[in-house]
Amino acid sequence: MLDNMIDLPMSLHDIAALFDQMDMIALAGLFLAWLLIGWLIQNPPKSRPSVALLMAEYRREWMRQMVHRNPRIFDAQTLTTLRQGTSFFASAAMLAIGAALAAIGNVDQLIGVASDLSLNNDPRIVFEAKLLVVLFFLTNAFLKFVWSHRLFGYCAVMMGSVPNDPDDLAAIPRALKAAEINITGTRSYNQGLRSIYFALATTAWMIGPLALILATLVTFGVLWRRDFASRSRAIILAATDGMDHTQSP
Repeated sequence: MLDNMIDLPMSLHDIAALFDQMDMIALAGLFLAWLLIGWLIQNPPKSRPSVALLMAEYRREWMRQMVHRNPRIFDAQTLTTLRQGTSFFASAAMLAIGAALAAIGNVDQLIGVASDLSLNNDPRIVFEAKLLVVLFFLTNAFLKFVWSHRLFGYCAVMMGSVPNDPDDLAAIPRALKAAEINITGTRSYNQGLRSIYFALATTAWMIGPLALILATLVTFGVLWRRDFASRSRAIILAATDGMDHTQSP
């Protein structure tokens, strides 16, 4: 009887009815964790700045130093490396989107594996809906990477507009504008990476809601540690270079 029902067109309400309360709680927790970690990283407490906040000041200092550097080959190469990173991840996200779409169209093998691991016999539409959540995160990541790549392009043009004469009144203001565009591009890049992390976490939902909750907590913990409690953060924060790390981006 269930198979006959699935063959008929289903509304969103009908599809939602196929998920139990634990599924809804796990899904809500997934999106809450995704939004919360992003907000914490960009709006950390003053007593514990995130790596993103600390690196923003280094990017400003990079542009200040660029004004006095001649030739500026090092700066151009560094920015090229940043653009290559965003290009790579944008391409990878596009391939992952294609794979997710292919999986939605041929979900039978996935159902078999998930059923063996969870002992559930959910209908096909349930697995397709779960894959749509994965597809959402992958699409968001792709869009963030593309925008980041474009912003780094803007930054390159603005860096090129900085006068070679350090005493030129326009030099520092233009360099700092380039720094802010660079910081904005990096913010989009980091948002894309976080979406990739949560897309991977969402795949655990194929096993069941408890697996999704566990994967969400692990992902949140990993991201929090890397921005607030990692050794690399301690090295960046070490006050041995005379820089002020208390400024916000």
